[in-house]
Parts: sequence; structure tokens; C-alpha cells
Amino acid sequence: MKTGTAQQKKNLAFINDKSPILDLTCNNLVASGIEVLFRSENIKDGLSQLSTLKTLPQVCVIDLDFYDKNILAQLQELRTQYPTIKLIAHSDIDTEKVVNPLLEIGFASYLLIGSDADDFKKAIEIVINGRRYFSMGVAEIAKEYFHNN
Repeated sequence: MKTGTAQQKKNLAFINDKSPILDLTCNNLVASGIEVLFRSENIKDGLSQLSTLKTLPQVCVIDLDFYDKNILAQLQELRTQYPTIKLIAHSDIDTEKVVNPLLEIGFASYLLIGSDADDFKKAIEIVINGRRYFSMGVAEIAKEYFHNN
């Protein structure tokens, strides 16, 4: 006898420049039952695809050049237009100069390159449930940021 309610299927979107690493991660997430609603290579295309969806993704994984000031402005636009989508950054950059502006925009998670599909699944689950998740290499930066803000 089954009790309780059925678990809601997790869904997400990817906005990333061409990344074979994220291609593998995406395939592993799909194989584990997570639905990928779309993939785009830049924020402009991502915003366009979001505007056509009847149901928004719960999570958006973003792997772009976070040093680019235009990217930060576009991410702020994404956050403003779609405030309910949880944002997960994926990058090889572990400096305050990059991490703090993303936290200011409202990213709920930051995974460093080298994170595997299990790390992504854990981060997705945690941010969907309203908490934050950070790779070890940026956890102290995030802790300090939230302590001071």
C-alpha cells in the first residue's frame, strides 16, 4: 500500500557555453529521472526559451564567463524576470570577486568544475527545498558573504 503523495518530478534548464563536462552531467541527470526542459548557450536564448514554457524549471544551472560584466547584468535580468527559479552556478573560479556578485544576484548554489552528477543531484534537491549548497572550494566565501549581509 502506498502512502503519502507522489514526489514531484524535478526539472531544470541549462545555460552554458559549450561544455563536454556539462553534456555528460546533463545525460547522467536525465538518466536519473530529472527532466531537462531546455539547454541554451547564452542567457538571451535562455530567456527566449523560458518565455515559451508553460511550466518554468525549478532550477537553472548556469556555466558562463562570470568575469564578464555583461553576463552579470544579464543574470540580474534573468533573476528579475524569473525570481522563482533557483540558480546554480557551475565554474572553475573560486574567488570572492566572482562568487560574491553571484550571491548578490541570488544564486542558491555554486558548484566547482569537478562536481559530478551526484553533487548536482544533491545541490538540486537542496535548493528546491529552499536551502543553499556550495562546493567546498567556495563554501567559506559563501559563509563569510552571508555572515556579513
